[in-house]
Amino acid sequence: MLDLIPSLHSWAQRDAAGQFAVATIVGATGSVPRPVGTSMIITASGSVLGSLSGGCVEGAVVALALEAMDDGGTRRKTFGFSSADAFAAGLTCGGELDIHIEPVPAAVAPENAPHPLRTALRQLADAGSGQPVALVRRVGTLGGAAVVLHDPANFRAAASPELAGLLEGESLLQVEALVRNGGAGVVRLAGAGGCLPDRLQGDRPQQSGGPVILVESRLAPPRMLVFGANDFGAALVPAAKLLGYHVTLVDARPAFASQPRFAAADQVVTDWPHRYLAAESGAGRLDSRTVAAVLSHDPKFDLPLLEAALALDLAYVGAMGSRRSHLQRVDDLLAAGVAPGRIAQLHSPIGLDLGAVTPAEVAVSITAELIASRSRAASCTPLREASGPIHQHPAQQPPHQAPRQPAPTKLPQEIAWT
Repeated sequence: MLDLIPSLHSWAQRDAAGQFAVATIVGATGSVPRPVGTSMIITASGSVLGSLSGGCVEGAVVALALEAMDDGGTRRKTFGFSSADAFAAGLTCGGELDIHIEPVPAAVAPENAPHPLRTALRQLADAGSGQPVALVRRVGTLGGAAVVLHDPANFRAAASPELAGLLEGESLLQVEALVRNGGAGVVRLAGAGGCLPDRLQGDRPQQSGGPVILVESRLAPPRMLVFGANDFGAALVPAAKLLGYHVTLVDARPAFASQPRFAAADQVVTDWPHRYLAAESGAGRLDSRTVAAVLSHDPKFDLPLLEAALALDLAYVGAMGSRRSHLQRVDDLLAAGVAPGRIAQLHSPIGLDLGAVTPAEVAVSITAELIASRSRAASCTPLREASGPIHQHPAQQPPHQAPRQPAPTKLPQEIAWT
């Protein structure tokens, strides 16, 4: 449901008091467009907020949601690929989605206790886009509890009175791990039988099993530090914003860093790059999700910066330059005492071999390598030649796993920078 936050405030002003239903992906296997936790809101008039599959199953989900609002019962249905019936709702990508639908009655009178989902939606609307937040829901019972947590990175389940009635023992520890790591997933309660209720068989709901806990958590945005106020930095800043990074542009030269073309950055800093990096590290503002892109292509900036960056536990460190520059850079880092194992973690020359020439194309090359470095399943081959699921979601891989090592076969073609 956290994916709806950017639109919730305007929706809440317009529709939150009326009857609606929340459809949520509670299970996903194979190649599917959206991950567990993705939600769609359907009002009694049939208006929709959000999407579950990009159009494959939304019509069928709306019909089920309207039925749920009519009779007040929850629904659950599994959607997968259907080649036998051309008119059946199914996923053309070949995966399978398990969708749970919870009806929320209209707010009849102010003195009545609000439905937990209505309260949670209002709290999420107030949280705002980009803010760290988590939602813990009991899914599978009418009026199931929903708790919004505003400091997921420091969450302690044992110290949360709101969750005391929902969780115990191993379930409590599993929820805490998902919340603190910014993950999403389903935690099965003891005695739940491994199923959600109201599984649809044909058109009739049937009880099957007990409730589970659905956890969605979003930490503060990861940081990207772009070093170098040049054409390539100007192209990379908005590309990194599209990926959800909090972007800081750093350059020691005020005349370059103060240009309006860097206004898309969340922060522009005029300082020596290595000095700024050391200060941020000392203040505890860097973590294992932080990305450093060294684009200044000037040894007096790059070498002390890379020496400092490779000593930290960062998700990705990349440096721009030709292969000749890279070889000289490696020699200089070795001479400075940087361990060969640390140098092997450097993505240099930065980016994937896409044949990039313009700054915008180089930005795509860099962000492509960055995405690939976050997934052990990435092959960097055309999808028509690759095997396995096309869509990879956070629920399918640890959110803080160690980055993949740069592969020598993935180096970009040499660019004649000097």
